[in-house]
Amino acid sequence: MPSFDTVCEANLVEVKNAVENTAKEIGTRFDFKGTSAGIELKDKEITLFGDADFQLQQVEDILRNKLTKRSVDVRFLDVQKPQKIGGDKLKQLVKVKNGIESELAKKIQKLLKESKLKVQAAIQEDKVRVTGAKRDDLQTAMALIRKEIDDTPLSFDNFRD
Repeated sequence: MPSFDTVCEANLVEVKNAVENTAKEIGTRFDFKGTSAGIELKDKEITLFGDADFQLQQVEDILRNKLTKRSVDVRFLDVQKPQKIGGDKLKQLVKVKNGIESELAKKIQKLLKESKLKVQAAIQEDKVRVTGAKRDDLQTAMALIRKEIDDTPLSFDNFRD
């Protein structure tokens, strides 16, 4: 039976490269000389460092620019509020989304059910598997999901005939 998986996964290799390029640019830019501006990546969390909100915003803009150049959707980023860390320095946590949250998975499942397409959606951990009798129905389901859910960068894997 034809099926595909709906997933939300960033290319972590490209994210790592973008973070490294951002760190390199921060090191060479004149306006960051002598400041605590910096960036680091641990697992799926990016930490931005700076002396002020303005500086954190500049580092985030550089990161977004580098991610865009590497074809990584910036909607994968979940930016948290800045936190004070000793003195006048700030740090900001940016989480890289990975996997579909249960609310979104239920929304996708409900969307497909209400569409009257002859497909079934099953939630499996952090992805949604869609199965159907015909390949055309699955392609229609993909188009519907892309159209209706535009706030999360979804992709479709494991398309099987």
